Amino acid sequence: MPDTPRAPGTNDGIRMLLMSDTHLPVRAKDLPAQLWAEVDAADVVVHAGDWVDLALLDRFEERCRRLIAVHGNNDHGDFRRRLPEVARAEIEGIRLAVVHETGDAKGREIRSAARFPDSDVLVFGHSHIPWDTVTPGGLRLLNPGSPTDRRRQPYCTYLTASAGDGQLHDVVLHRLPPRTAR
Repeated sequence: MPDTPRAPGTNDGIRMLLMSDTHLPVRAKDLPAQLWAEVDAADVVVHAGDWVDLALLDRFEERCRRLIAVHGNNDHGDFRRRLPEVARAEIEGIRLAVVHETGDAKGREIRSAARFPDSDVLVFGHSHIPWDTVTPGGLRLLNPGSPTDRRRQPYCTYLTASAGDGQLHDVVLHRLPPRTAR
């Protein structure tokens, strides 16, 4: 599913925010203010796991218009009771799946297409490495990276997009400015 930019003056569709691997309070005390502003502006927030702090999930449930979320490998106890391993939703005709882990980068498209044959878009996390590819069958794989732990990446990141007319539009990877010392 290619990223289709919208023509000026057309309906913007459903505003989506995609993130993963927030790891609070281990990697940061809080999310950056820029990201909280995106949470408040989004129609749908997708979180692909590794929240770590249950209080963050509570805050998202209070603030988000619609939250689609899964637990990650670092989320235990109540996370596993409150969040699924795999979430599925339909947004403006787009069949969305969310999972934390997809395995090694090598062979990811083939494995994901086999595991999610009825999905148009798969949002995943775990690696903290932004990813945007499309399988030969049309499944789009998106990893937003991490807004708090860049690991081997030059920036902490997240994604925004809009959904409409059965397509994902305007997918943008946002780089967050470096954090100041705590």
